[in-house]
Amino acid sequence: MSAILAERVARTLCEQWEPPRVTGPRGTTDTPLRELSRWAARLRPQDVPCRVLKLAASQVLSQIASIRAGLAHPLGRKLVAAFGHPMQRDPRTAAGVFAALGSWLNLDDTAYAGHLSNSTVAVPLAFAYARKLDGLSLLTAVVAANECAARITASATLGPLRGQSAVHTHLAGAVAGRLHSDRAPAHQWENAFGLAFAMPNWPLMRAFLASDARLFNTFTPVRTAMDACDAAAAGLRGAPDIIEHQDGFLARFATVPLPQAVAKGLGSRWHTDTLSFKMHPGGPGIDAAVDCASEIHRAIGPLRPRDVAEIVVEASLYTLFAGERAAQYVNGPGSPLGALVLDVPYPVATTLMTGEFSVDDFSSPRLDDPGRWELARRVRLEHDTSMTRELFLSDAPFGEAVREAGPEAVPWLRGFGGDELVDLVGNLGAAGQDFSRSTKATGARVTVRLTDGRTVTRGRLIPVGAAGPDTRSRHSEMVREKFLAVGGSQQVADTVGALHRMRPRGVRRWIEAAFLD
Repeated sequence: MSAILAERVARTLCEQWEPPRVTGPRGTTDTPLRELSRWAARLRPQDVPCRVLKLAASQVLSQIASIRAGLAHPLGRKLVAAFGHPMQRDPRTAAGVFAALGSWLNLDDTAYAGHLSNSTVAVPLAFAYARKLDGLSLLTAVVAANECAARITASATLGPLRGQSAVHTHLAGAVAGRLHSDRAPAHQWENAFGLAFAMPNWPLMRAFLASDARLFNTFTPVRTAMDACDAAAAGLRGAPDIIEHQDGFLARFATVPLPQAVAKGLGSRWHTDTLSFKMHPGGPGIDAAVDCASEIHRAIGPLRPRDVAEIVVEASLYTLFAGERAAQYVNGPGSPLGALVLDVPYPVATTLMTGEFSVDDFSSPRLDDPGRWELARRVRLEHDTSMTRELFLSDAPFGEAVREAGPEAVPWLRGFGGDELVDLVGNLGAAGQDFSRSTKATGARVTVRLTDGRTVTRGRLIPVGAAGPDTRSRHSEMVREKFLAVGGSQQVADTVGALHRMRPRGVRRWIEAAFLD
C-alpha cells in the first residue's frame, strides 16, 4: 500500500470514529450518555417529585411479588439450585438471581420504555441490602435506574427488539441501579455504560420461545452490567458516544434511532410516571383479555367446553403479533413456558373456567387440565383497528417513540404492520413534554358465544394496573393485592408506604421479611 493511500485510509478511519462534538457548559464534549450520567449520579431524593417516589415504592413491592412468584415455580427452584437464593452474601450474584426470578413469567412491570423492574428494582434491592442503605436511598436508586433504562430503551424502541426481547434495557438499569446505590461519580457511570453497551445482548427468538433460556433474558445482561461496573471502578474506559455513534448501539439496534430521547427532559419528564403494574402473568394484550374474561366469569359463572361454541378475542396488532409467534410453539400441557406466557387462548380459557389467572396456572396440575385446552381451542384472535390506533395514541409501548420520530417512523411502522398500519397511525402529533398523564392502551374485547344461543361481551381499553387514571389513583392498593396473592407477608404489605422513612436496619429487616418466610 502506498504511503498516500495509507494516509487516506488512516484519516478515513479516524473520521469514522470521531464522536460528534457538542460543547457542554464547561467547554467539554458532551454526549447524551455523558449528560445522562452526570444527571443520574447527582440525583438525590429531594429532586424527585413525591408522586414519583410513591410509584417507585409500589414498583418495589410489585416486583418483589414477581420475584416470589418466580421462586415458587419449579423452573425458579432450578435456577436457585444453579446460582443460589437471591438473599445471598454477594450482591452481584444476588442481583442476577433477583432479576431472573422476576422476569420470565411476564409478571414484571413495564414503562415507556421497557420491562424496567427486572433490573431497576432487582439490582437496587440487592445492593441496598448489602450496602445497608436507608429506604429513601433505595427508592431514589430505583428512580435513577428507571430513568436511565427507560431513556436508553426509548432511543431504540423503533427497532427489531421489543418488550422482553429488548434485553439491553437491563444493561442500563443494572448499571444505574448499582452505581446510584454505590454513590459512584459521574465519570464512572459514563465508563460503565460505555463498557456494558460494548457488546449488547441480542436474544434468539427460537431459544426465547422454545426453551428454558428465557430464564436468562435478564440474568445475563445484569451480570454483564455488574462486570462493567467493576471494570469502570478499576479505571477501564468505555466509549462515551457508544449510543449514537455510526458504529454504535443504535446503528445496530434501531430501525429509527432516537438518540435525543436519552437525555430529553431530565429532571422534568419522569419516565417512572409511565409505569404499568402487571396484575396477571403473560405477554402483550393478555392483561386486558384476562380482565374481560374475569368479568364474564362473574356475570355468568364458570364455563365448560361444552357450554361454548366460540370465543373471539379482538385486540391490537401488537397482541396478535406476539400471539402468532407464540402459537407456533403452543400445543398443550407440554408447551415451552417461553411461548406459553405469550399465548392468549390458554389464559382466556382458564379465566373463563376459574375466574382468575395466576402463575400457578403455568405449572402442574393446573396446566395439565384437558378441559382448559379444549376450551382454548375455541378461542380465535381478531384484529381491531381502533385498538391498534389507541395503542399508538398512548405513550407506551410505542406511541411516544413514533411521535418523537415523526415522519421518520414510517419505515418501522411499515415493517411492523405494512402500509395499512402507516395509514392507520397517521399523524399522532408532537412528542409530549410531561408523562404525568401517561397511558398504556393495550386493550382487548372478549366475546363468548354459548351453545344455548346467548352471547356475552366485555371490553377494556386499559388493563387493570396499566398506566392511566385508575392506576395513578390506586397503584398502592393494586400492588398490595398482587403481593398478598403470592403469599407475601401482611406486615411487609402494610409497611411499604413507610419505606421512605425506614433506616438501614429497618430496610434490611423489611427485605428479609419479604423473601425469607
